[in-house]
Amino acid sequence: MKIVFATGNAHKLEELREITEFVTGSADFIEFSTPPKPFDPDENGSTFEENSLIKAREANRLTGMMTLADDSGLCVEALDGRPGLHSARYAAGQDEKIEKLLAEMEGKTNRRAKFVCAMTLLDENGEILYQEKGECHGEIALKRAGTNGFGFDPVFIADEENPEKITLAQMSDLQKNRISHRANALKAVLRHMPLPIK
Repeated sequence: MKIVFATGNAHKLEELREITEFVTGSADFIEFSTPPKPFDPDENGSTFEENSLIKAREANRLTGMMTLADDSGLCVEALDGRPGLHSARYAAGQDEKIEKLLAEMEGKTNRRAKFVCAMTLLDENGEILYQEKGECHGEIALKRAGTNGFGFDPVFIADEENPEKITLAQMSDLQKNRISHRANALKAVLRHMPLPIK
């Protein structure tokens, strides 16, 4: 089964392949590829679901293939849900995003947050097959830690399966792929398919 993953982010593509292999026991069931470059649709939706659909439709238009897209972000309670939909554009670079977040969180006692991921799968004709959402709940760390992962991973401490209270960036890929928001959304999508699911 060939599916175009609507992203230009190499980290996301690799993570998607790893999650699929973890969930199904093999990556051979699905061959993920990326849309032609440049791929930069106008993500002007008002929800994660709407933005994932925008990206999926653009990739489907470019390729005419079955397409999977995700839209994700970090929602922080003390910041009224920000950066949320604007997580990717919160600051210029990864380090700048983390520095800005830690600065905004300085002195705040409520550090609860969640990662949210919405996924949309379209068939070859651009019709919606499935839309699913996954979340990962936790809190914002006082300082960054770890080098694995990307985005806000170095300052996010997940609740689930994390007795040591380490950040996502301190976890192994296997640990992260069991609990991440993207993993939970992808698992929900894959369960609709005729695949062996762990």
